[in-house]
Amino acid sequence: MTTPLTQTQFDVLYALLREDAPLTQRDLKARTGISLGRVNTAVRECEALGYIDARALTDAGRRALDPYKVDNAVIMAAGLSSRFAPISYERPKGTLRVRGEVLIERQIRQLHEVGITDITVVVGYKKEYFFSLIDAFGVNIVVNRDYASRNNNGSLWLVRDRLANTYVCSSDDYFTVNPFESHVYRAYYSAVHVDGPTDEWCLSTGPGGRITGATIGGADAWTMLGHVYFDREFSRRFAAILERVYHRPETAPKLWESIYLDHVKDLDMVIRRYPDGVINEFDSVDELRDFDPNFIENIDSEAFDNIAGALGCDKTDIHDFAPLKQGITNLSCRFRLGDDQYVYRHPGAGTDKIVDRDAEFAALELARDIGVDRTYIAGDPVKGWKISRFVPDARNLDVTDEAELARAMRMSRSLHESDHRLARRFDFVAEGLRYEDLLAREGAICVPGYFELRDKVLRLKAFTEADGYGLVPSHNDFFPPNFLVAPDGSIDLIDWEYAGMSDEASDFGTMVVCTADMDDDLADTALVHYFGRTPTPLEHRHFWAHVVFAGWCWYVWALLKEAEGDDVGEWLLTYYRHAADYIDPLLARYEAAAGQEA
Repeated sequence: MTTPLTQTQFDVLYALLREDAPLTQRDLKARTGISLGRVNTAVRECEALGYIDARALTDAGRRALDPYKVDNAVIMAAGLSSRFAPISYERPKGTLRVRGEVLIERQIRQLHEVGITDITVVVGYKKEYFFSLIDAFGVNIVVNRDYASRNNNGSLWLVRDRLANTYVCSSDDYFTVNPFESHVYRAYYSAVHVDGPTDEWCLSTGPGGRITGATIGGADAWTMLGHVYFDREFSRRFAAILERVYHRPETAPKLWESIYLDHVKDLDMVIRRYPDGVINEFDSVDELRDFDPNFIENIDSEAFDNIAGALGCDKTDIHDFAPLKQGITNLSCRFRLGDDQYVYRHPGAGTDKIVDRDAEFAALELARDIGVDRTYIAGDPVKGWKISRFVPDARNLDVTDEAELARAMRMSRSLHESDHRLARRFDFVAEGLRYEDLLAREGAICVPGYFELRDKVLRLKAFTEADGYGLVPSHNDFFPPNFLVAPDGSIDLIDWEYAGMSDEASDFGTMVVCTADMDDDLADTALVHYFGRTPTPLEHRHFWAHVVFAGWCWYVWALLKEAEGDDVGEWLLTYYRHAADYIDPLLARYEAAAGQEA
């Protein structure tokens, strides 16, 4: 069994291996950065062990280095890179071309330069962008199906049996100098120094540079950045810990680094410090543009082309991209052009199957023309992208502010009276029956009282159809989060994806059902503002009937979601109560009115 080397012995032997020629002690000092005295001591020790002869590496010396030879590399490329919007909407960040080279390809070439050819790329988001690497570089591809629901610990879980003497890398790093080596003495995490305050992970170390912990945020600190190296002992211990904690619910959102730091006393890893500028990670488009001024001009990006074309500017004029909170169906980011801010909406995967874009854009143009939504600028109903003005410091509608509520209801009225027609039609009961059909496919509907409530809803629907209301352009997602109230008090109604021709009362039904702060009295106040007067008994019961229809529709939708394994929480009860609590009184009112007419 080969006796383990000391760090200095390893450094001397590895310098001779890389040079593959005799070196003087002063040459070794220059190559290793070790003092001449320590070099001389290490050389004498290695000569005595038969590792060095005539200032050159022997076969025994080569064998002594074998335990430190790098086995392979894992490149993690599964993530969404949401902070890199809007380019990340189109492709993974690791596939971007920077200074003339694709990021992940440059990294693979650097690994190849030191003889590391066993490379596994873990992919997830837009995984197909990486498949060409198999033929081009002979890499292995592992697909992480949980990339959207787990943090990067899920990627290491999938390759835990491959961890040995292993580099663990991110696909989107750019190294100005090749940091990889064919042999490494000890597990390490690369680090760069940050002067002044930082939000990065700041490392604390003990004797020999051993990492003892980290804090998120600090000042004048060495921060975790770039590649990592696992030696065999670290890999063995980390894989065992991962086996123990992986299936715990609290593990899913954790970075693998967090798991490491949770067990830092049991996992021996040192810091490896790099000079400024060697390791480059890009958290935003603007950071990358600073590194590569030609990046924007050369990038093949539909998002940038769309923005430049719609706003009549050069791609290089667009700055300060920042992702916004993502919706259920779309991805959005904010950007700046001159002194103005805008929002770029990118359609989510599969939204073309659930959203009628032609109807949406027809409604957007209508809303813009009548002044209900002044934020909309341009878009493409075929591809689904949209550009809107960003409203700084905007908040959502406060229905408890009667003046705001009145303005919102008048906006609804102006939409309904616009005398336009939209191609799409939306009806709560028809939509609820569609959800019911999907629910039945999940199994028999055994919810107590379900069919009794359904039958009452259909009876109420028959009454309302006899009221003589026609179909009008409607928003159909009419509730406070879709209103933007600017600091100057102006209000815009946004998000027109579900707009279509509906009963005049549909928007009122949505507002009541989906607004937590709206009780019966406030809802009646909203109706007064909608009509500009006290509604007639027929108007009152007709509009409240659509509260029932909205509640029932979304109740059936929520049952479907639960049957599919989702948890909609308290909304299931909220939707049910709006249907069940009002149905009997409304049926009684309609029946009484029918009796009087008879």
